[in-house]
Formats: sequence, C-alpha cells, structure tokens
Amino acid sequence: MFNLDTFKTYSRAVAFGAVAISAVAFAGPANAAPVQLFPFFQPLPPMAAPQPLRPYQPYQAAPSQVAPSEDQDTVEMPARFRRQTVSYATREAPGTIIIDTPNTYLYYVLGGGRAIRYGVRVGRDGFTWTGVQKITRKAEWPDWHPPTEMIERQPYLPRFMAGGPGNPLGARAMYLGSTVYRIHGTNQPSTIGKFVSSGCIGMLNEDVSDLFDRVKVGTRVVVMPGGPPPGTATASAAPAPGPAAGPAPMAAQAGPVPGTQPTVVPPLPAPVTVR
Repeated sequence: MFNLDTFKTYSRAVAFGAVAISAVAFAGPANAAPVQLFPFFQPLPPMAAPQPLRPYQPYQAAPSQVAPSEDQDTVEMPARFRRQTVSYATREAPGTIIIDTPNTYLYYVLGGGRAIRYGVRVGRDGFTWTGVQKITRKAEWPDWHPPTEMIERQPYLPRFMAGGPGNPLGARAMYLGSTVYRIHGTNQPSTIGKFVSSGCIGMLNEDVSDLFDRVKVGTRVVVMPGGPPPGTATASAAPAPGPAAGPAPMAAQAGPVPGTQPTVVPPLPAPVTVR
C-alpha cells in the first residue's frame, strides 16, 4: 500500500544527496581553471591591431644632391684634374673664372696668388673659341634644347630633353653671355681633360655644383686661346655621320665655330638673359 509520508521522506533524501554531490564536485580553490566543456574547440589567438597605411612618397633628390654618373666609379681620374687649390698668378680680380683651354683647366680666382683649379673638357678641333663673357643665367638640372646648328649636323639628336641625371648638361649649367656656350656638368666623366666638345666647357657634376655655389650672375669669364698640344688626339669637327653609319654619342654642346683657329668672341656690353 502506498505510503505518502514514506515517499516524501525518500524524495527529501534524494534531493539532499544531489545537492551534496554538486557541492563537492564544484568545490575547489577560487583560482582553479574553469572546466572546459568542449576541449576540441581551441580559442583563436588575439589579432594584432591593423597598421595605418603610409602614403606613397616618390623619391625626390635634394636641390644640392648630385646624382652619380654611370661610369663615375669606374673612371680613374688623373690627380691633376681633381679639384684642388693651387698657386696661380693673375691680374684678374677674385671671383673671376679663367678657362685655360690648352691645358683643359678652369680656374676660380681666390686672390692672393691662389685659385681653385678644376679639370674640364673643351672644344674639339674647329670648335675652340676665345674671349671674355659674363654669366647671364644659372640653372640647376637644366633642360637641354639643342641649337639649330647642332641639329643640322646631328639630326638624330632629340629636340628637347628634360633635366635629370641622364641629361648631357649634367647637374648645373652657367650660360655665357648671349652665346650658345655654357659651363655645365657632364654624365661622361671620362671626357674630362679632352678636346671633345662643341665649344662648351664640361665639368664633373660635383665640380660644377661646387663652382655653381661660388659664382653669381655677372661673374666675369675669360677664355684663353690655344689648342691641344701636338700629338694630342681630339675629336673631329667633320659633319655628323649619316643614318647608315649609326648614331654618334650624344654631345651637350652648342653650335660650331668655323675654321681651325680659335674664334674670338667679343665681350658683351651688359649681361643678357638667355632663355
């Protein structure tokens, strides 16, 4: 016969036992690790914060920075053509530029019997000149516009070339009077000390940059007469080869000077801006 009191007593005992078992099972230190119900699920590692994207910035050379020439590291420059301070007697005032054409030197007069000497390249046979001019314009990394006379001799030349390391005018240019001649850099250091130009004065890029910072518009430039010593190999002023002969090396010089003797270029009464 079913006894209600007995059933109630049995239910209380079962409930009390369940509570006791639960208390024992979950009792433990406060710092105990939590029970992992699903051990086959591994937590993902924390993700790093995304880094902000940097805007693209193209390389820009500093105004005074000079790009190295392609063969600059492979050419062994003779000691006499390296920039140096030397004894130099002259009646010209300090700050004057003197081009010693026969010896392929450029002097920047310091005064007191001293000058800075640079090795340069000068005009080839038939393209030398002499006279007194003034610097009428200065340009950094100048553009090159070959004059009409040069294009007539060398029609394969570009009509325009933007300034830069590959430009034959080099890092700096100083324009002489209203003539087509310049003192400028070169990307061919192996031509220093040679008679290969069309009348312009070529310098190493680092040397022309040094001279550029020393002179100003209006500086007096004296070009001395003379040619290469006997037996010195020079480039010819003959007309440019036709298309069948292939393109000749690019030159960054200006128009020809007829004849085999230096042509006298008279000084200007006042500086004229050359565009």
